Amino acid sequence: MTQHAAYNETGTSLGPSAHVRGRDATSGRGTFVEFLGLTLVAAAFVLFVIRPEVFEMLVYTLATSTAGLVH
Repeated sequence: MTQHAAYNETGTSLGPSAHVRGRDATSGRGTFVEFLGLTLVAAAFVLFVIRPEVFEMLVYTLATSTAGLVH
């Protein structure tokens, strides 16, 4: 999953903001959003493997609607 940066910068006046209390690099909601995104990508991949004609229909619909906007 997401890698968190946890290194110390030496020789600088400001430390990394991830080590400051209340300034987490990722919030608790970020984990849920990442899980939701991975779930949607996995579902799209499964749909593409099982029913490839759905993507052909999607491409055809997008192409015809774009062509309709051009004219």
